[in-house]
Amino acid sequence: MDWILETTPSFSFVFLRLGLAVTFFAHSTQQIFGWFDGRGLTAMLANWKEKYGIPTPIGVIGMFTEFFGSFAMLLGFLTRPFALGLAIFMTVAIQKAHWEHGFFLARRPGEGSGIEYCLALFLMAVALLVGGGGALSIDGLLSR
Repeated sequence: MDWILETTPSFSFVFLRLGLAVTFFAHSTQQIFGWFDGRGLTAMLANWKEKYGIPTPIGVIGMFTEFFGSFAMLLGFLTRPFALGLAIFMTVAIQKAHWEHGFFLARRPGEGSGIEYCLALFLMAVALLVGGGGALSIDGLLSR
């Protein structure tokens, strides 16, 4: 249990956490609630099942890992477990939706996007998985 909460007291991890928190909050609320011009839960789950073969329960777990993970990153609470979940989610996104489109995000309209954005989010999550929540995190307070 100590390893889960233990963290490096670096402020650089705060910026990683905030970047992931904002990104995954916006992305997950598009998927779940349809906010920010998103499709919403039912349409997203149907799309993932039809287009990528992702079963509905797995899709729900992924979406809610993103949603609750965004709050975990914001607070630095259970950073490592949620960072692992976000890294797994990005691995699936890379493999299922983006790999066939190459590396670069920017492509012609309608062609899909490459892996670069998901790879950056994956690596940010892995950095937090390794280092923990850093300074100004609940994990840091609890591990003392």
